[in-house]
Amino acid sequence: MTLTSTLAPFLDPVALAIVGGGTMLAVALRTPMRDLLRALAATTILGRRPFDASALLAQIEALSRISSRHGVVQLDRSVIRDADVAAGIAAIVDVGDAKVVAALVEHARSARFERHRAAAETWAAAAEIAPAMGMVGTLIGLVRMFTAMTDTSAIGGAMAVAVLATLYGALIGNLLCMPIASRLKRLARAEYLERARLAAPLAALAERERPRLREIAA
Repeated sequence: MTLTSTLAPFLDPVALAIVGGGTMLAVALRTPMRDLLRALAATTILGRRPFDASALLAQIEALSRISSRHGVVQLDRSVIRDADVAAGIAAIVDVGDAKVVAALVEHARSARFERHRAAAETWAAAAEIAPAMGMVGTLIGLVRMFTAMTDTSAIGGAMAVAVLATLYGALIGNLLCMPIASRLKRLARAEYLERARLAAPLAALAERERPRLREIAA
């Protein structure tokens, strides 16, 4: 017996269309397009390790040495790929106020976390909707079965839709969408906590360079 023949009884395109299509439609109707696109894009990071700020802290330390030797203005020429660190360094060069820099970094950290949380909640919503769509498919299959009682050849197909729709809803919700949502939440929480380590060294750099910026302005 081949794998295809074994799985064949569990494959029904009608039931899959009802559950899968219904879940996608319901999620699309209740989710802003921006969050929906982020949720889809977030699936590309599922295999990544939790965020570690050590590399960014090392870069901030290197930028601090550059600033100490050549002046804070030289930091504008540095290549900084991380958006939060780049915004913090730009604020140091332009403003030089430690409180402003710390507030800016904290705002960026919170905004990033909210974006990540919205993506995770989209998948969590799909996990809740899928079983409900499975029940909808079951009801549709039962209605088809009862209306085809005089046609014995149609009863089996209708019953298959009824049973498999419930199965698909449970599988999609519990084995696909919910694990994705949980993984995204863990990654978002880890990054949120790690990025909290960036505020102190950036604020310290701003505090150190503030007198120099005053001299330059004078």
